[in-house]
Amino acid sequence: MTARSIEHASFTIERRYGVPPDRVFAAWADPAAKARWFRGPDDWVASGHELDFRVGGLEETSGGPPGGPVHTYRALYWDIVPDARIVYTYEMLTGGVRMSVSLATVVLCSDGDGTRLVVTEHGAFLDGIEDPALREHGTGALLDALGRTL
Repeated sequence: MTARSIEHASFTIERRYGVPPDRVFAAWADPAAKARWFRGPDDWVASGHELDFRVGGLEETSGGPPGGPVHTYRALYWDIVPDARIVYTYEMLTGGVRMSVSLATVVLCSDGDGTRLVVTEHGAFLDGIEDPALREHGTGALLDALGRTL
């Protein structure tokens, strides 16, 4: 039998963007807009992205390094308040093996002429497949990519 383990980890990341909350929210809600920033590293091969952005809606995207395992992200949206809040759960798989399950919140607040975005994630990382610090780093990189697209 394979040894099993679980590590719980949480992190919060803040960013400020020089556009109003409705523009930041739209970058999460619009499938074409989200596909521009919510993706793996430039050298990864993307396998598709589907987004049904509504309470109860699902999102799935996958991709990976050429010749490497496919990484899959599957999310379920639980709460959406336009221009203010997004709450969702998601799982991450690599090569078809679940490596984590997380609860994430996104809070958008007006900040002068821009937006303060706060992402908080609580994750259950399974069987030592991924280091939670790498997830935090990856999430930060995605938020930086969001900033570049805005």
